[in-house]
Amino acid sequence: MICLTSPVETRAHRWPAGAKLAALCVATMVLFAARAPLFHAAAFLGMLALYAAPGRVFLRAGVGRLLVLWPFLAVIALWHGWTGTPEAGLVIALRLVTAVGLANLVTMTTRLDDMIAVLRRLAAPLRRFGISTRALELGVALVIRFTPALAHKGGLLAQSWRARSPRRVGWRIVLPFALLAIDDADHVAEAIRARGGI
Repeated sequence: MICLTSPVETRAHRWPAGAKLAALCVATMVLFAARAPLFHAAAFLGMLALYAAPGRVFLRAGVGRLLVLWPFLAVIALWHGWTGTPEAGLVIALRLVTAVGLANLVTMTTRLDDMIAVLRRLAAPLRRFGISTRALELGVALVIRFTPALAHKGGLLAQSWRARSPRRVGWRIVLPFALLAIDDADHVAEAIRARGGI
């Protein structure tokens, strides 16, 4: 599994994780409340400016991680083109890319243990009722760590397919991808059990 934090040190790395996550929540709510295409275009450009501020390496790394959204954007474009509502499709696409881009920005500039510490503080009231929050904390950490690892392995599967076949990559890699994910999950479960479980 790989870490999502950026190798480029920025000023945002030193900001408190709680403040960044709270700002992300507010920004996401504003994005979903707004309807104007110009607002969403401005928000998208602002998000790109935040990526560009630390330099070209950070911008390339951040935008590269957003490329996984292209299938969703393609479906949005096809649907709204077919239904004759391109403006609504543009708003949804800009909202999606901006929200995911801001979330990715927070993840790139925040260490995983800092985010888990924020989650632990937020879940503190549950512990007063005798509810263990260790499973929740571990689940969030695993999702954050596994997502880029699985995306990378999916990319390697697609490359392997293209190296062996002139046909386009299709549904045939779904089964090996699922088996890879199950195998990774099995290894992680064994490691957790070996350390006493949760």
